[in-house]
Formats: sequence, C-alpha cells, structure tokens
Amino acid sequence: MEKIKFGTDGWRAIIGDQYTVKNVARVSQAVCEWLKEKSNNSTIIIGHDCRFNGDLFTETAVRVFLHNGVKVIQANSFVSTPMVSLGAAVYKADLGVVITASHNPPAYNGYKLKASYGGPLAPELVQEIQDIIKVEESDDYKAVNLKDALANETLKIVDLEKEYINHVKDNFDIEAIKNSGLNLAYDAMYGAGQNVLKEIFPDMTFLHATYNPSFMGVAPEPIAKNLQELENLIKTSKNIDCALATDGDADRIGLYNSDGEFVDSHHIILLLIHYLVKYKNMTGKVVTAFSCTPKIAEMCEHYGLDHETVKIGFKYVAGKMVTEDVLLGGEESGGIATKGHIPERDGIWMGLIIWEFMAKSGKTLQELVNEVYEIVGEFKFERSDLHISETKKQEIIEKCNSNTYKQFGDYKVQRVETIDGFKFFFPEGRWVMIRPSGTEPVLRVYAEAPTLEEVRVILKQTEKEIL
Repeated sequence: MEKIKFGTDGWRAIIGDQYTVKNVARVSQAVCEWLKEKSNNSTIIIGHDCRFNGDLFTETAVRVFLHNGVKVIQANSFVSTPMVSLGAAVYKADLGVVITASHNPPAYNGYKLKASYGGPLAPELVQEIQDIIKVEESDDYKAVNLKDALANETLKIVDLEKEYINHVKDNFDIEAIKNSGLNLAYDAMYGAGQNVLKEIFPDMTFLHATYNPSFMGVAPEPIAKNLQELENLIKTSKNIDCALATDGDADRIGLYNSDGEFVDSHHIILLLIHYLVKYKNMTGKVVTAFSCTPKIAEMCEHYGLDHETVKIGFKYVAGKMVTEDVLLGGEESGGIATKGHIPERDGIWMGLIIWEFMAKSGKTLQELVNEVYEIVGEFKFERSDLHISETKKQEIIEKCNSNTYKQFGDYKVQRVETIDGFKFFFPEGRWVMIRPSGTEPVLRVYAEAPTLEEVRVILKQTEKEIL
C-alpha cells in the first residue's frame, strides 16, 4: 500500500489506481481514530460531488464512520464543497468530509476535510490525521447495516443544497438582480453547483448544468482555456452582460464580461474589496495568497485596510478568517471568501456579490473594473501550467533556491520574494512567479504586466530561460 498524502487542498488520486474503496476506508478509519482522541460522541457531515462513483466512495466512508461509533449526517444527493462546509457549521458537526477532486481532471477523485466552523481543517490537524493512516485496514465496516443506522438515527440524510439555497436567498437582494435587466449566464462545468442558480434564476442562460461525471473530458477548472464554449457563446450572442463559471465542487470562480473577456481572480478580489468597502461600508483585514497581485495591497492602502500575504492553499487564508476580523480572503486560483458567510471558498457566492454590485450600481462589469483601475492602475495577468518531468521540475526549483536566475530574457530581476514559491519582481510593477503545484504534477508560471501582450512575452521568455 502506498502512503496517502494530503496536498494543498485534500488528498487527490486517480480513480481505480490509488483512489480505491480500500484507500478511502483507510483514510476514513484514521479520521475516526483522530476524532476518538477528542471525544467519544462525534458527528461527521459528508457529501460528494458529481465525480464517477462518488456515491460508492461516500457510502464506504459512512460505513467506516458508523462502524467506529461516529454519528453521520449525509447529503441526499451530490453537493458542492461550500454546501458541506455550511452544513458543518449549521449542524454543528465535529468534522466535514467532501468526496471531491475539485478542479482536477475527470480521472481523479479526492477527500477534503472541513472543520466545525465551516472551512478547511487547519494544516497541522490534517497532518495529524495523515500521520495515523494505517497501511492495512480490516473490512469489518462492510457489515454495517445502513437501514438500521437510519432507524436508530446514527445516520441522518439531509438536503444540504436546499439549506444552501435558503442561505443565499437570505443574504442577497435577489429581486434587485432579477429586476436589473441584466442578461446573465452560468457555466456549471458539469459540477456540483449546477442546480443552485437554476432554482434562483431559472430564466438565466445555462451551460453544462447537467450530470456528467466525465465532464466531457475537460478538467472542471474555471480558467479561460477550459471555458471556450462559454466565451464563444458570449461573443456570438452579443447580449450576455456577465457570465459566471464554477469548478467541479463549485468553490472556485471564473468570470466573463460582456465582450467575452475572461476576468481573472485578481480583478475579482479587487472588485469585491471595492464594493464591500466603498458601497457597503464594510471593514476588516484582507488576506491573500502569495500568487496574488501586489495591486491588492495598493487597494487596501487606499481604503486603510490591513493586508497580509500567506502561503498558497486556502487553509492558510481560512486560519486567519477564523481568528481575526477578515473582510476578504482569496487566492489566485479562484478561491475567495468574504465576511458574512463561512470561511470557505465559494464560487457562486462571489458571483452573486458581483451581480448584486452590477445590479445596484447600474454599471457594466467593465465600468466597475475601470473604477478599480482608477485606484490601482490597469494590469493584466496570466498563468502557464508546464507539464514537465519531476527531474526537470526539481532542477528548476533548485536553481530558484540557489538564486541562479538574475534575468528572464529582457527582464532584469530587482528582488525576489519566497513566501511560497519564487516571485521575481521586475521594474514598474511587472513580475513573474515560479512554483510547483501542490495538487497536480505541473510547474506553474505566473506573470503580471500592464498589457496581456507583455504578460505573454514575460511568460515566453521565462519558459525559455528555465526550460
């Protein structure tokens, strides 16, 4: 048996290879043993997304939990990660488990751990669980009778999606959005968020909002290269004001303006801060991951907000949201959380804030972005994912560590930051960053400059230098 490791956000593996019933049982047993150290009367809330065999893997975990005397609250159908996280807080569960591989390709599944407050379990606690996963596990759990568990209420089936929809309706001015005349679209990427907006805005334009565990072969990550169909729809229809996309477990956001241009997370974070502070008079600290634009610090300075940069992985952001007064926490990959909701990434929630901003201001998304540019200046960002050998990846990281790179093509390095990865700063606000992914076998290269053309030049020159 291979050692199971939790990465930046949970354990991920290929279904049928490392992601098996046996391994899900091993992880679930470790979860139970960890909980037993804390209490003899624990409750776990669990749900799965739309991936292949999610129900089978969930049932395996449920049986292991019940076999160990842990009470279980189970979602009645596929659910998003924010639904399970919200459920953990609402039902006061000791732990939440989501059977999901989030944005990973269709061949993957995974296992996320959520804390009782409705956000990622702290990294050191995840490590404690990982450390007690045994090599072999008995299959006694298979004898658990689920009908008996339902009868004696050690197992409860609940509608987490309905709970989430009601929570949305309580927190947004849905009527303002409906009556704004905005023509909106949503690409669910065949993910677990697909039913929420159908319920709230049934007349909206929907794409890939059906059950399809293969995701039509496209990784459900809401980045421009995976959203070509949505982009083309906006450009050909010429009547969509804004389009939202969410990933496989609906905790990440992708956004498009009316011209079919992708609006990245850096811009979304800036828009959210601008709306929450200037228009809603909210306050609090802003916490962002290392790969985010320095423009966020400029925006915080403009509004007199504290700003902190943390390592990559939303669990580091959530840790701050639980202990401090945080207005917004976010990361480059589309995971953003705001005050007044759970300390959890939520793509649909963030999309609704943007739509409410557009509805209440009567402005287009581009007009709102221009308001942001008036404060921090115009900029563009793009990321490349390099699929290279592990040897080559380690060689590049070693060169970064030993300060080998002084220049990338025409761009001279002025300074380097190494909070999590390597951020090389060039003159006049331009930068490039190199970092290995924590969830996939890729090396990520990120760049920012005043124009998209220049961003691509920086990426090309950086890739030429390192490869």
